[in-house]
Amino acid sequence: MNHTPPAAATALDLVQDYARYTADDQWVWRTLFERQMQVLPTVASRRFLDGLPRVDFQAGKIPDFAAVNPLLDQATGWSLVAVPGIVDDRTFFELLAARRFPATTWLRTPAQLDYLEEPDMFHDVFAHVPLLTDRFFADFLQAVGTLALRHLHDALAVELLSRLYWFTVEFGLIREGENLRIYGAGILSSAGETRFCLSDEPARRPFDVADILATPYVKDRMQDVYFVIDSYEQLAASVPALETELLRLLAQRPVSVG
Repeated sequence: MNHTPPAAATALDLVQDYARYTADDQWVWRTLFERQMQVLPTVASRRFLDGLPRVDFQAGKIPDFAAVNPLLDQATGWSLVAVPGIVDDRTFFELLAARRFPATTWLRTPAQLDYLEEPDMFHDVFAHVPLLTDRFFADFLQAVGTLALRHLHDALAVELLSRLYWFTVEFGLIREGENLRIYGAGILSSAGETRFCLSDEPARRPFDVADILATPYVKDRMQDVYFVIDSYEQLAASVPALETELLRLLAQRPVSVG
């Protein structure tokens, strides 16, 4: 999830200074885009692939938020908001609830093509934005933000909702016909995880809200398990069950004494 505790940056007055992108930045975008598009047409979700031209993403140019936002707004009412980096929980969830997606404007260096610790623009924009053109996925993301805002004071609730976000928005898989496809942005932006998640190594389980909320995730290596949805409609329809299960788990936590 693109957030950390409240010590992180919260400024939202950043704008994407498109003129500042260097030849190296454009090379990084093009290289990453072309590398992923060598494999994604056969493994990525069809709605992600359909979303790429809807937001006019191309290998030859870094996306300009000013041009992308009218296209996103026309599709689902969403827009991109430039942020300086990782944002705090409240800012993150407030933006999602308002159908605004926080995205960094910096790109990794040529030396960081295969790995970097903090999400850059290629992850935030290339991997996340095309699927925001799907109304069911877009509604699901807004609903998660709205639900999280109601429980922002509760660290356990935030952790549980982070698990849901992680195993869907970041590392989710979808069954499309007879095929398993990728829709999670953390996979779509990673050449290594793209190969790994569809291999015989990890476990894959059907999408189940209770199972996801009970499953911790890992950040420093490939995932041990991936959850598979049947459709984006299933995601959107899962929100009432998500809230019910969240409240049940919060009510069952041990009561501290003393």
